[in-house]
Amino acid sequence: MEKLTAKGIHVSFDGNKIIEDISIELKKGEIVCLLGVSGAGKTTLFNVLSGLLIPESGKVELNGEDITGKAGKLSYMLQKDMLLPFKTILDNVSLPLVIKGVKKKEAREKASVYFEEFGLEGTQNKYPNQLSGGMRQRAALLRTYLFSDQVALLDEPFSALDTITKGSMHEWYLGVMEQIRLSTLFITHDIDEAILLSDRIYIMTGRPGKITEELEIQEARPRGKEFIVSSQFIEHKKRILEILKINQ
Repeated sequence: MEKLTAKGIHVSFDGNKIIEDISIELKKGEIVCLLGVSGAGKTTLFNVLSGLLIPESGKVELNGEDITGKAGKLSYMLQKDMLLPFKTILDNVSLPLVIKGVKKKEAREKASVYFEEFGLEGTQNKYPNQLSGGMRQRAALLRTYLFSDQVALLDEPFSALDTITKGSMHEWYLGVMEQIRLSTLFITHDIDEAILLSDRIYIMTGRPGKITEELEIQEARPRGKEFIVSSQFIEHKKRILEILKINQ
C-alpha cells in the first residue's frame, strides 16, 4: 500500500525553476533515499512534501488524501538535532505529544515506553549537552517518530557525525527500523549510506532538479558491515557513480 506520493511537482523562485516534474512514492514500511549533489533541490522537495511550501504545480497525497500545503501531516527531522538545551531528554522527546494537546505527565509516560527500544534508557533526566552526538540523534529520531508514526522525512540525519559514530548509528538505525517500521524518506549526499540503508534510491540531478533514475536495492534489511564490501554493494555504487557522471 502506498503511504506517500508526490505527482508532477514544479517549484520556481523569482522565475527560476528549482525542481521540475518530480514524482515519487513511498510505500508502507519502506526506507527510500533521495540522493543527489548540493543544489539539486532536495530540501525544496522536502519542504513541499512537509507542507511548508506550496508547489507551482503538482500535488502531495498521504494515503489518498491531498495534503499539498498542509503542514503537520508528516514528521520532519532536520540535519541538526534541534533539541532544546533547557529541557531534559524526556521533555524534548515528549514535546510533540504536548503540542498535540496531551498532558505533560501522560506525554512523558508515553514517550518513556520507547527509551529502551531506541537505546536511550538512562538519559531521561539528562540534558542535550550531556549526550554524545549519536545519542542526541537517537533522541531526535524518537521525537520525530512521536510526532508522526506514519511517515518521516529525514534531511541528512547522520551527516554531522564522525565516520565511526556514523557507522554505529547506521547499524542501530536499521535495527530500530525493523521494530517500528516507520515509512521513511531521507536525503543524503553519501552514496554508501544510501545503498546501505535504502530499499529504493531516487537519484536527483540537474538545475532545475529532476529525478534522473530510480534504483532498487533488493538485498534484505537489516544489512551488516559485510554488505559494504560485497560485490552487490560495489555494483550498486558503480551504477550510481555512472548516473551521476552522465548527468553532471
